[in-house]
Amino acid sequence: DALHNLLDGLAVAAAFIADVRLGIGAWLAVAAHEVPQELGEFAVLVHGGWSPKRALLFNVLSASSFLIGGLVAHSVSARIDVTLLLPFSAGGFVYVAASDLVPEVKRTHGVRANAFHLGAFMTGIALLYVLRAAFEG
Repeated sequence: DALHNLLDGLAVAAAFIADVRLGIGAWLAVAAHEVPQELGEFAVLVHGGWSPKRALLFNVLSASSFLIGGLVAHSVSARIDVTLLLPFSAGGFVYVAASDLVPEVKRTHGVRANAFHLGAFMTGIALLYVLRAAFEG
Protein backbone atom coordinates (compact mmCIF):
# COMPACT_ATOMS: atom_id res chain seq x y z
CA ASP A 1 0.00 0.00 0.00
CA ALA A 2 2.88 2.37 0.72
CA LEU A 3 4.26 1.81 -2.79
CA HIS A 4 0.78 2.39 -4.22
CA ASN A 5 0.49 5.67 -2.31
CA LEU A 6 4.01 6.71 -3.35
CA LEU A 7 3.09 6.20 -7.02
CA ASP A 8 -0.16 8.13 -6.52
CA GLY A 9 1.84 10.99 -5.01
CA LEU A 10 4.20 11.01 -7.99
CA ALA A 11 1.26 11.06 -10.41
CA VAL A 12 -0.69 13.80 -8.65
CA ALA A 13 2.40 16.00 -8.35
CA ALA A 14 3.15 15.46 -12.04
CA ALA A 15 -0.41 16.49 -12.86
CA PHE A 16 -0.08 19.67 -10.78
CA ILE A 17 3.23 20.45 -12.47
CA ALA A 18 1.60 20.06 -15.90
CA ASP A 19 -1.44 22.21 -15.01
CA VAL A 20 -3.11 23.15 -11.73
CA ARG A 21 -6.56 22.24 -13.08
CA LEU A 22 -5.28 18.82 -14.14
CA GLY A 23 -3.71 18.43 -10.70
CA ILE A 24 -6.99 19.14 -8.96
CA GLY A 25 -8.77 16.60 -11.15
CA ALA A 26 -6.07 13.99 -10.52
CA TRP A 27 -6.17 14.64 -6.78
CA LEU A 28 -9.95 14.24 -6.73
CA ALA A 29 -9.72 10.99 -8.71
CA VAL A 30 -7.05 9.61 -6.40
CA ALA A 31 -8.98 10.68 -3.30
CA ALA A 32 -12.12 9.03 -4.66
CA HIS A 33 -10.39 5.67 -4.75
CA GLU A 34 -8.02 6.08 -1.81
CA VAL A 35 -10.53 7.02 0.88
CA PRO A 36 -12.62 3.84 0.53
CA GLN A 37 -9.47 1.75 0.10
CA GLU A 38 -7.88 3.09 3.29
CA LEU A 39 -11.13 2.61 5.24
CA GLY A 40 -11.33 -0.95 3.95
CA GLU A 41 -7.73 -1.66 4.89
CA PHE A 42 -8.33 -0.28 8.37
CA ALA A 43 -11.38 -2.54 8.75
CA VAL A 44 -9.42 -5.58 7.56
CA LEU A 45 -6.61 -4.90 10.02
CA VAL A 46 -8.99 -4.42 12.95
CA HIS A 47 -10.97 -7.50 11.95
CA GLY A 48 -7.70 -9.39 11.74
CA GLY A 49 -7.01 -8.69 15.39
CA TRP A 50 -5.07 -5.42 15.35
CA SER A 51 -6.04 -2.73 17.80
CA PRO A 52 -7.73 0.28 16.17
CA LYS A 53 -4.86 2.49 17.34
CA ARG A 54 -2.22 0.26 15.76
CA ALA A 55 -4.23 -0.14 12.53
CA LEU A 56 -4.64 3.63 12.28
CA LEU A 57 -0.93 4.21 12.91
CA PHE A 58 0.09 1.80 10.14
CA ASN A 59 -2.51 3.29 7.77
CA VAL A 60 -1.17 6.80 8.42
CA LEU A 61 2.43 5.65 7.92
CA SER A 62 1.49 3.94 4.67
CA ALA A 63 -0.52 6.93 3.45
CA SER A 64 2.34 9.32 4.21
CA SER A 65 4.26 7.87 1.28
CA PHE A 66 1.82 9.86 -0.92
CA LEU A 67 3.46 13.04 0.35
CA ILE A 68 6.92 11.58 -0.22
CA GLY A 69 6.00 10.77 -3.82
CA GLY A 70 4.74 14.30 -4.36
CA LEU A 71 7.88 15.82 -2.90
CA VAL A 72 10.12 13.57 -5.00
CA ALA A 73 8.25 14.49 -8.19
CA HIS A 74 8.45 18.17 -7.35
CA SER A 75 12.14 18.06 -6.45
CA VAL A 76 13.21 16.30 -9.66
CA SER A 77 10.84 18.22 -11.95
CA ALA A 78 13.50 20.82 -12.75
CA ARG A 79 15.77 18.11 -14.20
CA ILE A 80 13.30 15.48 -15.42
CA ASP A 81 10.00 15.87 -17.27
CA VAL A 82 7.76 14.26 -14.67
CA THR A 83 4.68 14.92 -16.78
CA LEU A 84 5.68 11.75 -18.65
CA LEU A 85 4.19 9.92 -15.65
CA LEU A 86 0.69 11.07 -16.59
CA PRO A 87 -0.04 8.46 -19.29
CA PHE A 88 1.02 5.72 -16.87
CA SER A 89 -1.30 7.11 -14.22
CA ALA A 90 -4.19 7.31 -16.68
CA GLY A 91 -3.43 3.77 -17.78
CA GLY A 92 -3.63 2.64 -14.17
CA PHE A 93 -7.11 4.05 -13.81
CA VAL A 94 -8.19 2.44 -17.08
CA TYR A 95 -6.76 -0.85 -15.86
CA VAL A 96 -8.73 -0.62 -12.60
CA ALA A 97 -11.90 0.12 -14.53
CA ALA A 98 -11.32 -2.70 -16.99
CA SER A 99 -10.21 -5.34 -14.52
CA ASP A 100 -12.45 -4.59 -11.54
CA LEU A 101 -15.48 -2.61 -12.62
CA VAL A 102 -16.35 -3.99 -16.05
CA PRO A 103 -16.61 -7.64 -14.90
CA GLU A 104 -18.87 -6.52 -12.04
CA VAL A 105 -21.15 -4.68 -14.46
CA LYS A 106 -21.27 -7.74 -16.73
CA ARG A 107 -22.57 -9.87 -13.84
CA THR A 108 -25.73 -7.78 -13.66
CA HIS A 109 -28.45 -9.19 -15.87
CA GLY A 110 -31.50 -7.58 -17.31
CA VAL A 111 -32.32 -4.80 -19.69
CA ARG A 112 -33.10 -2.29 -16.90
CA ALA A 113 -29.72 -2.82 -15.22
CA ASN A 114 -27.84 -2.56 -18.51
CA ALA A 115 -29.77 0.58 -19.46
CA PHE A 116 -28.91 2.09 -16.07
CA HIS A 117 -25.21 1.33 -16.53
CA LEU A 118 -25.22 2.76 -20.04
CA GLY A 119 -26.98 5.88 -18.75
CA ALA A 120 -24.46 6.28 -15.93
CA PHE A 121 -21.59 5.88 -18.39
CA MET A 122 -23.06 8.44 -20.79
CA THR A 123 -23.69 10.85 -17.91
CA GLY A 124 -20.04 10.52 -16.92
CA ILE A 125 -18.89 11.26 -20.48
CA ALA A 126 -21.23 14.27 -20.65
CA LEU A 127 -19.89 15.52 -17.31
CA LEU A 128 -16.34 15.30 -18.65
CA TYR A 129 -17.30 17.43 -21.66
CA VAL A 130 -19.06 19.98 -19.43
CA LEU A 131 -16.02 20.22 -17.16
CA ARG A 132 -13.73 20.58 -20.16
CA ALA A 133 -15.87 23.38 -21.57
CA ALA A 134 -16.03 25.09 -18.18
CA PHE A 135 -12.27 25.00 -17.64
CA GLU A 136 -11.34 25.94 -21.20
CA GLY A 137 -13.87 28.74 -21.49
